[in-house]
Amino acid sequence: MPEINVLVENLVRNIGLTGQALFITTHIVLTLLVILAAWISYLVCHRLIMPMMVKIAAKTEVEWDDILLNPNTLKAGCKIVPAVVVWALLPKVYYHFLTVEEILTRITAIYITFASMHFCIEFINSFKGFEGEKRTALQQYFHTFCGVIKIAIIFIAVIIMTAIAIDRSPTTLLAGLGATSAVLMLVFKDTITGLVAGIRLTSNDMLHKGDWITVDKAGINGIVEDITLTTVKVRNFDNTIVTITPQTLVDDSFQNWLSMWNGGGRRVKRVIYFDFRSICLVDTQLKEQLVNKKYMKKEEMNGDVVNLTLFRRYVERWLKDRDDVNEEMLFMVRQLEATNTGLPVEIYCFVKQKQWKPYEHHLAEIMEYIYAIIPDFGLRVYQRYSDK
Repeated sequence: MPEINVLVENLVRNIGLTGQALFITTHIVLTLLVILAAWISYLVCHRLIMPMMVKIAAKTEVEWDDILLNPNTLKAGCKIVPAVVVWALLPKVYYHFLTVEEILTRITAIYITFASMHFCIEFINSFKGFEGEKRTALQQYFHTFCGVIKIAIIFIAVIIMTAIAIDRSPTTLLAGLGATSAVLMLVFKDTITGLVAGIRLTSNDMLHKGDWITVDKAGINGIVEDITLTTVKVRNFDNTIVTITPQTLVDDSFQNWLSMWNGGGRRVKRVIYFDFRSICLVDTQLKEQLVNKKYMKKEEMNGDVVNLTLFRRYVERWLKDRDDVNEEMLFMVRQLEATNTGLPVEIYCFVKQKQWKPYEHHLAEIMEYIYAIIPDFGLRVYQRYSDK
């Protein structure tokens, strides 16, 4: 560097400048050369080295290098190189001005620390590429751990940048933080409680990324998109995004539909209220009608039998014969406690189709058919009529 200083000074002197003008012009030219060197180093990293590393990673058979050496991480790394060039060269240009040299050195060191922090955070964020649509318990543990590491990196970087700015040792600042631990606990209260709550959620296998959950108090009914230290992000089925703290999910109750998705069917539970005045013993005419419509066999209706009993038997048999109903799971048509709005009869079964739209169509087909055959059994659905 001294040789370059002398060369530049001689070139400027040949132009005809002397004295103070020679001194100032020489430092301006040297500063521009340092900036040019930093810019060239950035171009080499961004235009040459980074594409080369991406191509090498793409040609390998393993997948982890494609995820870790992603463009965002490499771009963050490229931003460190020109700062290192400036930090190494620019202060030597101003060796005659110790104050300016010290200020430039500190500013450059602070930027290098900030750029290194950004690079580390981007590198940690790249681990999300190993996750699928659904995050396993182990992946959630690792995701939570990465969140803690990012907070630690930011905290350490702030300490280092503060130490550089005030010309103190970082260890001295860290030692002095013991007296302000109560303030730090207050500042990071949500992070600490979120970390504990997140560990409880994942250790008990209560929640994963991609799960369908419902939280009535918070108006949540949708798919979990992300779980962080302080928030759980859920996309409702109306495409609204709702965020809730992990601590809230731990303290209050929520419904997770994961076991339904992994199970053999989705539950159908509907109640029909029958008019008491329509429930009666089946007479000969109604028996013949049921036999003619192939609802029941004649031998199934020997003796005194109630029309609602026949209805329940037929619907259970009909549900069993349907291809979309899982007969290996519980299905029944049962009578509930009588009410002043009629006698409730519950249709309970599990439909094999679990996707929302197809499930609703299958559910509608089942209930519509049941409503349609009710008059054939001499029954009426309770319905309150207006006085007008």
